[in-house]
Amino acid sequence: MAVGVYGNIRQADVSPADCEIFYYYTSGRTAPALTSSLRFKKLSAEDILTPIFYGDMTENTDLPSKELIGGLYNLKLTSADFSDLGIYTLHVRPKQIRCKITDCGILASLPSVRGLVIDLSQDTLNNDRNKFTPQGLVGYRIEYINDDGTKIPNMFRIVTSSFYCTPIMSNATSTIQKSIRYQYSNTPTNTMFLTLTPSSAPSSRPNTVPYIGQPNQNIILTNTYFNPITIEIEMVEHDASTLAYALYGNQSKAISSGIYSIYDNNNNIYKQYNLYEIKDEFNETLYEIREERTDIDESLNFTEITQ
Repeated sequence: MAVGVYGNIRQADVSPADCEIFYYYTSGRTAPALTSSLRFKKLSAEDILTPIFYGDMTENTDLPSKELIGGLYNLKLTSADFSDLGIYTLHVRPKQIRCKITDCGILASLPSVRGLVIDLSQDTLNNDRNKFTPQGLVGYRIEYINDDGTKIPNMFRIVTSSFYCTPIMSNATSTIQKSIRYQYSNTPTNTMFLTLTPSSAPSSRPNTVPYIGQPNQNIILTNTYFNPITIEIEMVEHDASTLAYALYGNQSKAISSGIYSIYDNNNNIYKQYNLYEIKDEFNETLYEIREERTDIDESLNFTEITQ
């Protein structure tokens, strides 16, 4: 019997609205990375990240123009944010949604099912309210925040279902006591019930219930469409082309004025320098100087002086 090999690795076709992009700048590799004056700055992913589609951006026009080429995007960085020479470190990650747990409850019809209840009227959910739809959060990762604001390291749960819910009163062990349980609602409500994994105790230790959070605890909801990416961009004064001008490009030296000119591939003046000597009182040469000119002498055009 043949053994088949299967894989599920695929390119992400995530929307820019589901991404967050941060960056920070350092003047060099020996400069301090993050200080009080050097902090992460956030960019608008929807402004600088553009998805690429078939048809419109490929030679084969028979391909569907509305189908996204998974994982392929244009990253357009503005000169206003990347104007200084140095190293820029970009961090692209899935968008995070921060909210608070309203309750940790169970379903009235299935008491063995535990989950989190989220109040959808929270101010932090205003911009991401469209994500909180039935089954809209499946696959999202939940991370937990301590009371002091720190995140519990390496502690997360995965959302397995999300539905609108309503609270109902049910009798507890004593007929006098009442407890709140939840039932699913077919119509939109202001609360949503999220089931997580793992949330049930192992069969070997039925009393060991996994931690899923506690009421009023802050949590972070993150989509799992792609893995975070870190990109390093170094802004330099010279690249391979400009260095080639100095090494292999045409050059000229005006004997009378001592102007040394370097030309680009189209024989345009790229740089000009003044060449001169510094001598002592005995007319002995001490130094040979090459000084960059800011006032370009256009009369030293390569085409003109060679004709």
